[in-house]
Amino acid sequence: MIGRQFGRFHTKLRAAWMAQELLLTFEQEVSEVTLIPGTGGIFEIRVGDTLLWSRKDQGGFPEIKELKRLVRDRIAPGKDLGHIDR
Repeated sequence: MIGRQFGRFHTKLRAAWMAQELLLTFEQEVSEVTLIPGTGGIFEIRVGDTLLWSRKDQGGFPEIKELKRLVRDRIAPGKDLGHIDR
């Protein structure tokens, strides 16, 4: 899983927090999350070559619930996300 994010401090913190949340939620399914610094407002979440989220395309950042659902649907469709699925 790869996240690209631009250089503003608050965005780096958000990207790091989201990476931590994904690693905790998908600890059996995900072996690594890579954050790649970028410029120009980039914030993307990819699983392999598949783009799951683009700040440019979606007009903002995902809510963590939405991001977890997107990742789950791609890598572990049968996984129960607990309260997020309710």
